[in-house]
Amino acid sequence: MALGQPRRSGLSDQVITQLRNQITSGEWPVGTRIPTEPELVEQLGVARNTVREAVRALAHNGLLDIRQGSGTYVVATSELAGVMHRRFADSDPRHVAELRATLESSAARLAARRRTDRDLKQIDALLARREEAWRSGDAEEFVTADAVFHHAVVVASHNDVLTELYADLGHVLRAWLREDVGRELRPENHMDHGRLVEAIREGDAERAATEAAGYPFMCLRSPEPQEP
Repeated sequence: MALGQPRRSGLSDQVITQLRNQITSGEWPVGTRIPTEPELVEQLGVARNTVREAVRALAHNGLLDIRQGSGTYVVATSELAGVMHRRFADSDPRHVAELRATLESSAARLAARRRTDRDLKQIDALLARREEAWRSGDAEEFVTADAVFHHAVVVASHNDVLTELYADLGHVLRAWLREDVGRELRPENHMDHGRLVEAIREGDAERAATEAAGYPFMCLRSPEPQEP
């Protein structure tokens, strides 16, 4: 993958822009390690200090994570997502679950009312992918498949603001799910999402909202604390 040759003026800003484009376009997906500093120097044709400055700027903005001895990894696809990742990564899991339940419940309610045949086809395909990932026993693949499925339900709400907000929070939600799932998929933790899909298909907004709202809390390992 060759990056475009930057002009000589404002090299640092141009390199930042080119690296950001690699991230936002999906060329460098979240979780992947970007090329090493020498590789970027060769690809871009600029000085090592320019590359280093650009990488540090994107790390400061929350798109990259520089890990000593390991490399530099993509952690977010936008500055807002990066800010949210830094701000909420260490939040109380129950608070994250409450936020996720609020967003996904609202999205499912709207999806049941607004979904198109194309939305349903996509959701069906992603539900099948989710189940296949579970059967494979690959925890990371399952986390990805589950996240993509829930994002498709949000997309089916046809509310652009809700969809963009959910996408920006997606990295936090995925990290939380990854931590909860752990390295091994446990049969007792499997959750059937078929009822949610059927509620959306049948246009039952309230049932869809109820189904979606319950999943985040089922993921929590500790029981809900009793009200005094």
